[in-house]
Amino acid sequence: MGLFSRKSSNRNQQNGDSNYSNGDLRPPYNMKRANSNPAENASIPDIPLPKAPDPNLDPAGYLRSIYAVRERSRLVLDKAKRNQLRHFTVDMSKFADTANYVVAIIKRDFHPDYSSIPPHGRWQHFEVGGRPRVDQLMATWPSTVDNQERTRRLIDLFVVSVLLDAGAGTKWQYKSKESGKVYKRSEGLAVASLEMFKMGLFSSDPEQPCQVDSGGLKKLNTDKMAKGLQVSSDNPIDGLEGRTNLLVRLGDALLNQQIFGPEARPGNMLDYLLSHPSTGVSAVPIVPLPTLWTTLMDGFSPIWPATRTQIDGVPLGDAWPCGSMPSHPTHPWENIVPFHKLTQWMTYSLMVPMQKLANVHFVGVELMTGLPEYRNGGLLVDTGLLTLKPDDAKRGLEQYQMNATRQGQPNVEVVPLFTADDDVIVEWRALTVGFLDMLLEEVNTLLGLHGSDKLSLAQMLEAGTWKGGREIAEVSRPNTKEPPIMILSDGTVF
Repeated sequence: MGLFSRKSSNRNQQNGDSNYSNGDLRPPYNMKRANSNPAENASIPDIPLPKAPDPNLDPAGYLRSIYAVRERSRLVLDKAKRNQLRHFTVDMSKFADTANYVVAIIKRDFHPDYSSIPPHGRWQHFEVGGRPRVDQLMATWPSTVDNQERTRRLIDLFVVSVLLDAGAGTKWQYKSKESGKVYKRSEGLAVASLEMFKMGLFSSDPEQPCQVDSGGLKKLNTDKMAKGLQVSSDNPIDGLEGRTNLLVRLGDALLNQQIFGPEARPGNMLDYLLSHPSTGVSAVPIVPLPTLWTTLMDGFSPIWPATRTQIDGVPLGDAWPCGSMPSHPTHPWENIVPFHKLTQWMTYSLMVPMQKLANVHFVGVELMTGLPEYRNGGLLVDTGLLTLKPDDAKRGLEQYQMNATRQGQPNVEVVPLFTADDDVIVEWRALTVGFLDMLLEEVNTLLGLHGSDKLSLAQMLEAGTWKGGREIAEVSRPNTKEPPIMILSDGTVF
């Protein structure tokens, strides 16, 4: 079959004889190294990127675009630089401290080989504890499963794992059935989702457990998810019902055959992208980032809760009104700031297997922003760059105390708590996007990196801000390791 044709699953081929056994963890001869990108050294012609939708003509299309995330957040950042925010005091004299802290973390772990820093993505979370679980998973598949089908399977896995990757809370943990080791938070959810995937929990085909399809997802319920995630009264997780409903709705979204094929698998988006009119072909397939972005936004739009922000009946997903944004009587879209954090996290994560295994090159990756989540945002608060204003801090502490009376909710280290749609959280997330851009420029300067040697935003997130945010939280709040501001998670945003 040609490069742009959709390969149907051939079970006889997949389960046929191979030159190494399922117990042999050596990768097949054509498997790429975990952090390699075969497209990097290819000659890439210039491919024009599409323009952002005009917000005056198509406000919903604009706010759902990747372009809008940086552009709208920048308006809040501009107010921050003038210390004119509604909920936070900004001390720009602390910006240097924040940048130096991030640089110290990066130097500690990667000096002098900064080019070895992998991009931020779900792949690294699967390797918690130094175990190359993704490579080990692929080594159990027959060598007759080609790289495109391997890519489809990893896309299947990564999509489900990313959608499950909302804040788990302070008490939840997962004991690996394979190693017996215990993991928490994002890594715990990664290992749990991987083991659930291998068990076939997300597949409707008992003979092909390592796939995700509509039929498998539609059979999920909270009992099955609780069992898979080892949730109990002694091991509670935030947003179990929200996570479950998200995956069930994903089952409905996968019925879009144009993107996900007749098998209704997330992985079939690879075939859709490779055959897309905007995809160029040189030494490797060249996919514009906005094409991948639109595929994810359109393909997964049915999964977002109906209560989210809408314009003209179009759900915007992770986009919220913000008091620090401009307001206009005839342009209600002006006060909305979009983040699309899960879609960005998914985009960062899915690019990795497509680059490594299918040799796809993405152009326009610089359109992506830093992730507006509590590790990156918590770093800005814990280093003193941002301080919650007294009235908001008081309100948040009262909400924490009220929430602490509920069974299974944290009650050890008291920090302000808000819901995801609270104006405090929306402003905080917009500031996170803006300051991460500023930090990238300063971090590269402090590291002395120029030109093609500069860290990408995805590398800084991976080795610096996300990791640094977690580490400073562990020092500042050692009992819970939570961020300085907590978000009451419904299992769908964080």
